[in-house]
Amino acid sequence: MRIVKDQMGFSIAIPANIQRIVCLVPSITELLCDLGLEEKIVGITKFCIHPESCYKSKVRIGGTKDFDVESIRLLNPDIIIANKEENEKDLLLRLKTQFPVWISDVETTEQALEMIELLGDIFKKKTEATDLIKKINFNFDKIEKTGQDIHVAYLIWRKPYMSINTHTYIHHILDKCGFKNVFGASPSRYPKITSELLKKARPDVIFLSSEPYPFKEKHFEELQEICPDARIFLVNGEVFSWYGSRMLKAPVYLNKLLGKIKGENYKIEN
Repeated sequence: MRIVKDQMGFSIAIPANIQRIVCLVPSITELLCDLGLEEKIVGITKFCIHPESCYKSKVRIGGTKDFDVESIRLLNPDIIIANKEENEKDLLLRLKTQFPVWISDVETTEQALEMIELLGDIFKKKTEATDLIKKINFNFDKIEKTGQDIHVAYLIWRKPYMSINTHTYIHHILDKCGFKNVFGASPSRYPKITSELLKKARPDVIFLSSEPYPFKEKHFEELQEICPDARIFLVNGEVFSWYGSRMLKAPVYLNKLLGKIKGENYKIEN
């Protein structure tokens, strides 16, 4: 057995040779597969849709908030990978009485890179993790900042509208582009936003995320009535909220989005 620490600071005892992994975090499932661990994954959530081969071949044990503890117990994992924010605390506490549960805590890009490094150590994939981190840093250095003050409202939910404050990974991706988060100072990580608050914030741009709420172009009109001068864009929520190996692809998408906002003829895929 080895003793390792997770990003919450908890010490957990894990087998020296891990063979059975359950992952409760979609972006980390993708990361583990990209580190060459897909064969060792035995259980995932129904939201762990990338890569497709993993989604189709692994046991799905429910959602990120309502996973089935008994289904996980039957899989007899050597380790469970979870996340402080995405997974239900009470359910994780139940799992911790039976299995090693490694909990990630990611609010910044720096913490995301730390997570990759730590998991590389746990799963004896240090070389792969180090190479991935180098590539991510190289790509992020190529993000073209706005070069001007563009105030953005990033919406993740509707009825009620919800946004994000500074203590979120999404905020830090916005910051990497030079965007100003109009709800960054909100006391809640995911503040509920009334029409009056949105109008008062006077965003130059409104981003409608593809997840967790699946915003569509049909929602433009209602927001344009609230903020008639704002430009509205549908954006890929995975780019803004999935940490791990997905970070490799983010800079290209973000540069295309920045180009589109600047009026350049870019097509962005949502």
